[in-house]
Amino acid sequence: MMEKRKKIGIMGGTFDPIHIGHLILGETAYQQFHLDKVLFMPAGNPPHKRERKDRADNAQRTEMVRRAITSNVHFELSLEEMEKKGLSYTYETLEHLKATHPDTDYYFILGADSLYDFEKWKEPGRILKACTILVATRNHTSYERLEAVMTLLEEKYGGRIEKLDSLNIDISSKQIRSWIHQGRSLAYYVPETVISYITENKIYKDCDTDEIRNSKI
Repeated sequence: MMEKRKKIGIMGGTFDPIHIGHLILGETAYQQFHLDKVLFMPAGNPPHKRERKDRADNAQRTEMVRRAITSNVHFELSLEEMEKKGLSYTYETLEHLKATHPDTDYYFILGADSLYDFEKWKEPGRILKACTILVATRNHTSYERLEAVMTLLEEKYGGRIEKLDSLNIDISSKQIRSWIHQGRSLAYYVPETVISYITENKIYKDCDTDEIRNSKI
């Protein structure tokens, strides 16, 4: 009898800081696609976010994720990219995971904004060959546009992209940092354990209030 293949979700990002939107997407993916678990994978050195002045450092971002997910038994912290030397590329991470765990199918969770920029990523075709992409929508996203982009990418690269039936939490880490600068409460947008950690360590005290504009998950 063939052993059942494992189904693992990956929630990647800088998590600077992690917020309720990340957690809801991870939980939605777990439930909707009957995943065995969801890996929360902080990016160590993403090529598109090299300027990180006035941000949390790697250890702080990792600890915030750890605190945010600790109460959820099917969420797990992964340091796959954090421990890697040099730039982190998604296709390399996925191909390494598949080679290391050939009995596992991976589901990579994205926001719609990231999907629209997907062809700017390094080796988009290899990413789609290595995983199923699960995409979440946001308030400013047209369903028609999203469907069109999903179809185009699937036909071009031969991959599989599925929509997440998630609550639309239109919040971003940039927005959270801006609120911290303004002294606005983060209650219910960020887990209490993470709020306490940010406060205790005085993270983001020099955030730019203009960052609220054009924010993404």
